[in-house]
Amino acid sequence: MKTQAILVELRNKKGLSQDALAEKVFVTRQAVSRWETGETVPGTETLKLLSKLFDVSINTLLGSPRKLVCQCCGMPLDDGSISKEPDGAFNEDYCKWCYADGKFVYTSIEQLTDFLVEHMSNENFPPEQARAYFEQQLPTLAHWKQRA
Repeated sequence: MKTQAILVELRNKKGLSQDALAEKVFVTRQAVSRWETGETVPGTETLKLLSKLFDVSINTLLGSPRKLVCQCCGMPLDDGSISKEPDGAFNEDYCKWCYADGKFVYTSIEQLTDFLVEHMSNENFPPEQARAYFEQQLPTLAHWKQRA
């Protein structure tokens, strides 16, 4: 779906007129109209405001052009699993299980690996195989690269 259709849908779900939405994000009704006709796209700061107002990620507002993955554990991200900053803004880099209240839950890659092996292994993905997989994959994620 394109940004223009997403904005119309979200605005209607909230029961907002173009005027009311414009007031909430500090723009004119004409700006909202131009977004909804596809003539323009909201700027970065406005996208942040819309994200908070509609409780969706900026990625969702833009039509999900990127496949988001938690840069700590590798889990695919959607609006229900993306972490939030203490001010309520989405943090599209991490899932809500790895990053909560502005802090990382796992202090070491070993701690996360142990957790994942314990919870993700099963008869089709035995602990040894799970451990080997996570030990190979986790170091490739941005969070762990920064700490190396």
